[in-house]
Amino acid sequence: MNPIVEYQDYHAFLSDYYEERKRTSAFSWREFAKIAGFVSPSYLKDVCCGKTNLSKVTMGRVAAAVGLAGYEVTYFEAMVQFGNAKTDDVRKKFLDQMLSIALEHKVRVVDKDAFEYYDGWKNSVVRELAPIMPGAMPGEIAKMCTQEISALEVRKSLAFLERAGFLKQVGENVYVQTEKSVEGSREGLPLALRSMHREMGRLAIDSVDRFESDERNITGVTMGVDRETYGRIVHELDECRKKITAIAEECNNIKQVYRLNLQLFPLSKEVAQNEEAKDE
Repeated sequence: MNPIVEYQDYHAFLSDYYEERKRTSAFSWREFAKIAGFVSPSYLKDVCCGKTNLSKVTMGRVAAAVGLAGYEVTYFEAMVQFGNAKTDDVRKKFLDQMLSIALEHKVRVVDKDAFEYYDGWKNSVVRELAPIMPGAMPGEIAKMCTQEISALEVRKSLAFLERAGFLKQVGENVYVQTEKSVEGSREGLPLALRSMHREMGRLAIDSVDRFESDERNITGVTMGVDRETYGRIVHELDECRKKITAIAEECNNIKQVYRLNLQLFPLSKEVAQNEEAKDE
């Protein structure tokens, strides 16, 4: 579903959230209400249909139930109060708050014209380093990368990032990001994204030996699942990624660039259910 900052109607946002969960798992209105702590199994269905509204007391519980974090919670609460407002003055107050949050935190979705962004690790790292090193020359940025990159490659990356609108130069060798986050659209860039995932996967393997355990976190679990369970796990991974992005965006004193890989892949082929076992 779309990022929360693209919504101004919390009824529509919750409805889309429910439909997304329902599409990927056996999610129900009863389960949704239970997670949010409501006794009535149909309460949130009535909210999504516009038959009733959330209150200041319940909006925080619902925000937690749908996995919002950081600025997303603030935006959601403002959206609820905007939708429930009785006067134009109050509506304008919360609409202005929503627009301010959306402008500050809107996620950049890369389209086909910015294919180059995902062609390797360099552009994404330079995009993060340049704003926190105001006045730094390309060679200085190159030296701060844990992977090998030349000053010329940094210079080319900066030129691309500025041309494509990922960075804005506001002074001599001083850059700011146009958006705090960048995401690849699911419909576009499949080849570039696969290339980047392969490269980032290789860097993750290298990090096992290159960095001490207090500088990197690598864990894993091997498990048996079916297609429905797989869908539920993918949903949880998506929600986890969004939460982590929101937490990172709250950092106002960035010191280092990190990469998080979320990897879920098969270690076996799908086993057909035994017919005799099905009849027992």
